[in-house]
Amino acid sequence: MGVLTLCLASGAIAVAGFSVINPKAVPIRELVETVTNLTIDKQVDSLSRDKLRLYRTAASRASDTAESMLSRLGISDKNAADFMRSNPLVRDGLLGKNNRQLNAEVDDDNHLLKLTARWATDSNQSFQRLVIEQSESGFKVSRENGELKTSVRLSGGFIETSLFAATDEAHIPDSVAVQLAEIFSGDIDFHRALRKGDRFTVTYESLEADGEPLKPGKVLTAEFVNKDKTHQAMWFQDSPQKPGGYYNLQGQSLRRTYLASPLAFSRVSSGFSMRFHPIFQTWRAHLGVDYAAAQGTPVRNVGIGVVESAGNMGGYGNAVVIKHSNGHSTVYAHLSKMLVRKGQSVSQGQTVGLVGATGWATGPHLHFEFRVNGVHKDPQLLARQSESVPVPAHAREQFNRQAAEVSKQLASASLTVSDTAH
Repeated sequence: MGVLTLCLASGAIAVAGFSVINPKAVPIRELVETVTNLTIDKQVDSLSRDKLRLYRTAASRASDTAESMLSRLGISDKNAADFMRSNPLVRDGLLGKNNRQLNAEVDDDNHLLKLTARWATDSNQSFQRLVIEQSESGFKVSRENGELKTSVRLSGGFIETSLFAATDEAHIPDSVAVQLAEIFSGDIDFHRALRKGDRFTVTYESLEADGEPLKPGKVLTAEFVNKDKTHQAMWFQDSPQKPGGYYNLQGQSLRRTYLASPLAFSRVSSGFSMRFHPIFQTWRAHLGVDYAAAQGTPVRNVGIGVVESAGNMGGYGNAVVIKHSNGHSTVYAHLSKMLVRKGQSVSQGQTVGLVGATGWATGPHLHFEFRVNGVHKDPQLLARQSESVPVPAHAREQFNRQAAEVSKQLASASLTVSDTAH
């Protein structure tokens, strides 16, 4: 109240210093000047000659022709389409190829000025750059190698309905989501055990070409909280000459004796339980797990072993049986194609066949069984209970240093993602 009173008092003092002026006593003068309009003809001419340059992006498709690719980029240019169709570099490197990153520069008549396509090589160390550019003599093309740069990205989210819905919301690539599910599949049943409110954070490599993300690399660290239990993982490789792997922060490998699933992350259509049989129309014990998948989806062997049989097994259709150690065996049924033979040694993750609908099947899917001394067991439960290997003793000190840093990073990342989400 004192401040307000002071301000009012000061205002009163200031006003008191002015005398009152009669507006009618102020003289008025009228000034008239002629203004010459500036010519804008040169500006209009310059603008008419200056074409707009528009920028558009897309990804190539395996079904692309020159016309369909240009059309998706909003380009209507017969000369460009003719050139692309007739040039061997463009035909071999771009047309009919899937997932090339496309950047187009177009004028305001939707004619192509420049088209750049980039894609990673198999080594993930370099990328190919193909450039189609308009010149005074027509279109020209060049193809060259570039070095991929690696950056690290942090992201995360909360489960509302499914893992893929959450990763889509967080703009995380599908391949990173699949890696996340694979890393924690020994501890979390991603098909049936996710709950609304579960959360995750992940750091992963982003492989960049000319400063633009081209493709994701491997996951480096991850944390997943499922049913209020926290699971953590880190990539560890003690030397470039040795293969790396994922470990928890206590040094136990997250790679188990058996993979949790014979398919890459996929929806389970029928679990290990009693079910109403779709063909026999009766309730029967379902002694395995059915995975809904498209015809031809690769089926992978879950653990090291030897093929016991590979052939038609009646109601199982085309089936592969693999014998593992300790009296364990696995069955992969209803296959459209078998890719192994009896007596063959197979490694963990090796493709043994393709999903089909042979035998007693109403549609394409994989029926998978796990047997111990001939007795059926829940495959997913056994996979999660299978043994894991600790980090090698000679690398323990190096691992502990890295794990201490990762622990701090995961704690910070979790706070960052939580603050962003809320």
